[in-house]
Amino acid sequence: MTPSSPATGTAASPAEDRAPVVVGTPGSFARSVLDERHPALLERVRRATPYPPELRAALDGLLEEVTEGVIEPLDGTEPGAGPWLAWGGGHYGRPWSEVPFLWAESFFYRKLLAALRYFRPGPWQGVDPFAPMKAAELAGGGVDSEFAALDRLPGDPPERDRALLHAALWGNRADLGFRLSAGGTGPGERATGLVADDSARLWAVLEASAPGTVCLVADNAGPELLPDLVLADHLLATGRAAAVVLHLKAYPYYVSDAVTADVLACLARTAAASGRAAETGERLRRALADGRLELRAHPFSCAPFGYDRMPGDLAADFASATLTIMKGDLNYRRLVGDRHWPAETPFAEATAYFPGPVAALRTLKSDVVTGLEAPAAERLEASEPGWRTSGRHALVQVSA
Repeated sequence: MTPSSPATGTAASPAEDRAPVVVGTPGSFARSVLDERHPALLERVRRATPYPPELRAALDGLLEEVTEGVIEPLDGTEPGAGPWLAWGGGHYGRPWSEVPFLWAESFFYRKLLAALRYFRPGPWQGVDPFAPMKAAELAGGGVDSEFAALDRLPGDPPERDRALLHAALWGNRADLGFRLSAGGTGPGERATGLVADDSARLWAVLEASAPGTVCLVADNAGPELLPDLVLADHLLATGRAAAVVLHLKAYPYYVSDAVTADVLACLARTAAASGRAAETGERLRRALADGRLELRAHPFSCAPFGYDRMPGDLAADFASATLTIMKGDLNYRRLVGDRHWPAETPFAEATAYFPGPVAALRTLKSDVVTGLEAPAAERLEASEPGWRTSGRHALVQVSA
């Protein structure tokens, strides 16, 4: 269970001098996460599992650190502490709000796992602190409604493509999933709220060459992972992909990010359904068994850096793919760089370093955004100041 030490490369970010890094400035979305969301999460974790006194005390210590103290390094005896000591650079001893937000968030979750002895030999090794939350969401009745929507998929192939792509796109909002695209008659109705839509280009990239491997970099577990798996099945069933490699987190991360156990739970939930959901679940189980669906969890998935610092083996994996699809808000931040980009910065420019064709499917839940037309961005800024973080808007962007 000891985490390995991913190499992170030495190349400088292409945005090094062009957009300031996001930090927890007063009044910012990042600051609200650090000051409000992280303490609330610690309390939720405490309540979800009856941890023994020593682990509860460790959670209390972490709460005090994030609310009143400065960033302290991991204990030297903690498995995997060495890389984090190096990655911390000049961050230790500083307030959490003063260091890059992406790094601070990542380190918070790593310290949470350390407090709960996730990596240490003993009875709590490998126990996912977010598992109760994930299980409750997956068991919810809303999942059955989403499964039922599969039986209403349009027969027209382009409409079906669009419905399933939109289901995966809006899956970041657990109360939407398939149903956001459903309207009154089924998932064929167009979803609203798109601020950029390269959907046609995404399908064109997949159809421009013989079926190859599609890398799908997953985001959240539970009801948000289900439409990603359905999309993977659709790519295989329609011949857009000969194989799908589903990239997961190497260990529990960012509350609900998907690990291997979450995929297996989703497959079990799908196979236990009825109608097209059950058929989809059975196809996915066969695809996993015969290698057409492959699960990977690279250590870099939990590193506190953007993909411009990915190690060579992960870059080679993405380079060999017909298309890499990045799901969700965190992957988007890591893809373009967690910086205050002008919204009209071209997506292709921010991702120019990426080793192959890449697409982003993302519901906007943080400040970072690129690739918008200037007039559209100006209208959003004027009419809806919180549009970047409200979760009411989404984008499909492709660079190939």
